[in-house]
Amino acid sequence: MNAVLADLIKVLELEKLEVNLFRGVSRDLGLPQVFGGQVLGQSLHAASATVSADRLVHSLHAYFLLPGDVKAPIIYEVDRSRDGGSFSSRRVVAIQHGQPIFHMSASFQIEQRGLEHQSAMPSVPAPETLQDIRDVVAAAPNIPDELKRWFQVQLPIEFRPVDPEQMMSATPNEPLVRFWFRAIDRLPDDVVLHRSVLAYASDFYLLRTATEPHGIPFPSARLRLATIDHAMWFHRPSRTDDWLLYSIDSPSASGSRGLSRGSIFDRSGNLVASVAQEGMVRVKN
Repeated sequence: MNAVLADLIKVLELEKLEVNLFRGVSRDLGLPQVFGGQVLGQSLHAASATVSADRLVHSLHAYFLLPGDVKAPIIYEVDRSRDGGSFSSRRVVAIQHGQPIFHMSASFQIEQRGLEHQSAMPSVPAPETLQDIRDVVAAAPNIPDELKRWFQVQLPIEFRPVDPEQMMSATPNEPLVRFWFRAIDRLPDDVVLHRSVLAYASDFYLLRTATEPHGIPFPSARLRLATIDHAMWFHRPSRTDDWLLYSIDSPSASGSRGLSRGSIFDRSGNLVASVAQEGMVRVKN
């Protein structure tokens, strides 16, 4: 397995300290704080470790309270709120330096059949015809070298934007961003791991969509973005090491906050997950 992806798996798996108590470490992605997707993935893994194997997460709702310290371990405390006949509920608090930096509620369900329908997958080019976002940023003009260097960090997930010119543009655009993504190597056949990696990946580029109508190129040193809350619903099984389409729109920005919504489809057109996120969006003069 690719060493970078193997390291992500190691980071997500956590160390069990006691019943309902886990410890995680962080990886520096060049950000001033711990990457929010990492905390999401770790929290989901901690909660999943406290439910029976026949129950999988179907939804999570999280709030980011403080920036995480990448140099310090994170303690995850799980509250086993309820185990019912079909559903289990868990609450996870992430703690650093004696303070909660994040909390999440998650619901798990045994496999059950019922009514089915879904939104249609957008018609977009195949991922094999598109460029990796790192190559797009490297070739883009008028982007400071320090911002370009961040995109050269080797990530465990690869991203291929459907419309890279729009993402790099300083022209106001429709608040809609679409890109393909997948893990950079094959993952083990572990459903819990695939959903934890999907939660990790779901935090990339989501909030940035709220800036599209305002003519701010990406990446930009003028932008200050920080996630406030993140919600996710897992609809159908999927593999995060196969190409998934992330279609993101932003219905509103106001009060120095932006709201973004995402739909994640597999290559067969199945809607596998939905995401919603609100975050702080500030622009420096």
